[in-house]
Amino acid sequence: MLGRLLASRRFAPLFWCQFFSVFNDNFVRNMLAMLILFRLGETEAGPLITLAVGIFMLPSLLLSGAGGEMADAQDKARLAQRLKLAEIFVQAAAATGLWFSSLPLLYAALFGLGVIGSLFGPMKYGILPDLIGKHELVAGNALVEAATFIAIFLGLIAGGLSAGGRTPGGTVLQLMVIALACYGSSLFIPATRPAAPHLRLNPNIFASTASLLREFSHDGKLWSRSLAVSWFWMTGAIALSLVPVVIRNKTGGGIVVETAISALFALGIGIGSISAAIIARGRIFLQPVPYAAIAMAGFLIDVGAATWSLPMAEAEVDLPTFINTAAGLRIAVDVVGLACAGGLFVVPLFAAIQADSANEKRARIIGAVNILNAAFIVGGVLVTAALQSRSVGLSEPALLAGLGILNLGAAAYVLRCR
Repeated sequence: MLGRLLASRRFAPLFWCQFFSVFNDNFVRNMLAMLILFRLGETEAGPLITLAVGIFMLPSLLLSGAGGEMADAQDKARLAQRLKLAEIFVQAAAATGLWFSSLPLLYAALFGLGVIGSLFGPMKYGILPDLIGKHELVAGNALVEAATFIAIFLGLIAGGLSAGGRTPGGTVLQLMVIALACYGSSLFIPATRPAAPHLRLNPNIFASTASLLREFSHDGKLWSRSLAVSWFWMTGAIALSLVPVVIRNKTGGGIVVETAISALFALGIGIGSISAAIIARGRIFLQPVPYAAIAMAGFLIDVGAATWSLPMAEAEVDLPTFINTAAGLRIAVDVVGLACAGGLFVVPLFAAIQADSANEKRARIIGAVNILNAAFIVGGVLVTAALQSRSVGLSEPALLAGLGILNLGAAAYVLRCR
């Protein structure tokens, strides 16, 4: 089923549009993180990297409701084309920020990508049930997640290489070529009928968001599943902001090590997502979800324990040296395990949300889920940044272990609500 979907005219353009878009998002995000960590010598690297995650996610908190309304009220494919055209100009701003090593400009471009992503998200997941059958939803979601995280994998590598000294001209060209490829693939997404053609968009994004969440919260099953999905995204965002700092401070890992570990995380999510589709065999199958949450907890606690007592690194190490140490190998295994468990956790939950959503308001429901995702991520990373600050001074290993303990509570919640 996976291969057939990937080759189909009804699904492939969405897959590639998502792939190229996420590649560029993560290219910019990792390029910014590596610039902060290694080239610009920022002393407050941990909070600044965490802040970048918050800046990228903040638009989802404000605009996902509007994105859901826009997607339900019009042809979703046409909306995708407009958004991806706008993305070309945002990537041009990111390219300029790289050329001049300008953190403010890169942060601004990251915010712009967040705006486009928040409007694209409800369309992306809302259109899936229009393009594929219910029995294909888990497979379709698995492929979208796999596209997402393979693109993250490649975007992280490209972003790390760019920050590590690659010529700015080549990087700028790459950013623009991928942005054009993303727009080109959006042109082939099959047109759809508006789900709610008479829906009037609310120009007050705050009222729209509040109304959408209020209505959404009345459906207990969708609400509980959405909270679980949001917990996953918050956990992933916090882990991806903490692990690079742990690796640099505790093991001396340089850009190549950081990029390799981030790529392992993305690859693990892809493996977990595809595994969820294989296990489901065309069903909406939630049995593995609580056990995946328990596995996430175990790997987070272990990566914290593996680095807790390590002294601050005194010299930079390369990738072979990192992998040949007990701590380095343990971190790598934990990151892959955490990511695989995460894919197995989130894909069945999201497929269940899509399957149980009414067609005429599906994109708005996805928008509400994205609002919750953003609220959890922004809240989580801000709390994490505060706990990392000098006034509190919690170490990154302690924060990772604490996040793992909290995930045990998430497993109990999912077990009760599924």
